[in-house]
Amino acid sequence: MNKRYSLHPIHSADEFTFSPAEYSYFKYGDKSYAEKFAKELFNGFIAEHAELLNTEKEIVVLPSPYMAIPTASNFLCFFFKKHLDLYLFQKGRRSSIISKINRNHTYITDYGNLNFEDRKNLIANDTYYIDKDFLREKLCIFIDDIKITGSHEFTVNRILNEYEVEADFMFLYYAELMNFDLDPKIENFFNYYAVKNIKHVAEVMAKPSFEFNTRIVKYILGLDSSNFDYLTSKVKKEQMDLLLELAISNNYHLIKEYENNINTLTQTELYYGY
Repeated sequence: MNKRYSLHPIHSADEFTFSPAEYSYFKYGDKSYAEKFAKELFNGFIAEHAELLNTEKEIVVLPSPYMAIPTASNFLCFFFKKHLDLYLFQKGRRSSIISKINRNHTYITDYGNLNFEDRKNLIANDTYYIDKDFLREKLCIFIDDIKITGSHEFTVNRILNEYEVEADFMFLYYAELMNFDLDPKIENFFNYYAVKNIKHVAEVMAKPSFEFNTRIVKYILGLDSSNFDYLTSKVKKEQMDLLLELAISNNYHLIKEYENNINTLTQTELYYGY
């Protein structure tokens, strides 16, 4: 079985059934919208596909592949699992299991500016690992925030085929582009709808619901020195300490374009005696 469900189909470039502003905040680390979107996605999924959960198979939920720093979809996946587990509890069933597809590389390219072929070629250069024995005979629910060209789903299906994973697969999206006459760059229209500059980023990072994800880490590390200095003056030192930890964990210190800002973070750590 290989099925797909999307809560919000996108047919137009200017009319949407979800809030682009909320989506933009979500992409830049505001977990409160991940929680909101997850509840909406779960309710929509159950309304149309409740029969899929009427199975004795164990259920595994997986976000889009990542290395060490979670993507925004990881938080969507986490909150979706909470609603799913409550539903399964009420049915007297075992709770779901969270898993992931591991990836070994990263890139600095703004994914939202690419077409299908460029996206597919970009992520094809990565290497992935999935535990096929763990997933065997389970219902695997892959959760992502948006589907624009389908390159990620294409890659996941390629991985599943390469590893010969014997399981049932369900792909869930909060939103999906249905009108292919629209430019795939509409993804960045959503990404930057409310978070357009460094001031907006600082405002999001000041929220209690903020948590780093891959997009916001890459954005900060790629800033020019003046914008980077502005941000460090506006956010908590603990956040910049965590930023350095995350950057190293994802091997961003090996990427030339991120060297200056990572070195600045390192010097700050040394200055404070850590």
